[in-house]
Amino acid sequence: MILELEQNTTPEQKEKLLERLQQMGFRTAVQEEGRITIVHGVDSTVKKELFTALPHVRSITPLSTTSKLVSKASKSGPTIIEVKGKKIGDGNLFIVAGPCSIETREQMEAAAKAAFESGAQALRGGAFKPRTSPYDFQGLGEEGLKILRETADRYGLLAVTEVMDASQIELAAKYADILQIGTRNMQNFSLLKELGKVKNPILLKRGFSATYQDLLMSAEYILSAGNPNVILCERGIRTFETHTRNTLDLNAIPALHEMTHLPVFADPSHGTGLRSLVAPMAKASVAAGADGIMLEIHPDPDKSYSDAQQTIGLEAFAKLVKQMKVIHEAMI
Repeated sequence: MILELEQNTTPEQKEKLLERLQQMGFRTAVQEEGRITIVHGVDSTVKKELFTALPHVRSITPLSTTSKLVSKASKSGPTIIEVKGKKIGDGNLFIVAGPCSIETREQMEAAAKAAFESGAQALRGGAFKPRTSPYDFQGLGEEGLKILRETADRYGLLAVTEVMDASQIELAAKYADILQIGTRNMQNFSLLKELGKVKNPILLKRGFSATYQDLLMSAEYILSAGNPNVILCERGIRTFETHTRNTLDLNAIPALHEMTHLPVFADPSHGTGLRSLVAPMAKASVAAGADGIMLEIHPDPDKSYSDAQQTIGLEAFAKLVKQMKVIHEAMI
């Protein structure tokens, strides 16, 4: 249920209304000025008249979806996330680039320089790596985060890194601007609740077997816990096709835009798992309306500690960014 407030409602009056709703047994959230979303306590036995009788309520809109806060119906416009003067979801193409794993200062310096010169806004790099095999490289931990922060700052880029466990949130948030949640943790609900307590935007990747509604409900956990800054990311799903690592679901980009006000990114690196397919699927994602693209790049892709087969070189990255920008301009 969405309550539209009268235009002359003061902050004090709104606060008293929120307190009254809480006393009535309803759980509420305020996503934008002049609107209160009731996220819990409304069922078929609750009549609209109960809310029309409340002071300062101008109109009422029922919400039938279970993903109340992420629903497009719950907000009058798209969510625009601003971090250090850079905006996500404002109509411009946001590019996140960097290696899968932070390996050395030299590697991150080269990647950051290439990202900056190509016009990317953020540098990515994994310090804690959730690998399929326990014997594979697991990341540099805090030392990697320090390298990420230093190189990102040197080029004026935002820093993006993955968090695998609630115990890593405080440390990662100290160094990174945006916290990434990988496919394996999309439905780690205890982790998602903890992410709702931080100010950092959360880049939430779709689980490889998750439906759109599954993804939206995971985002709902973060928003309902207090963090409104969530970015959804399509990163490929498992299908019967074995030629590619995953199947990048391009349908997800326009479909999610119809369902939610949150920004939608695409990750064609994980979505394909094949270097030769990253560029065409990145361009297709831009044409489909993605707000941002996440790419794995490396100064020497074949020597990458992880995901070498899907990582592109710096020259190929620079060429791809130019092509993506042309497509993006054509789509405006």
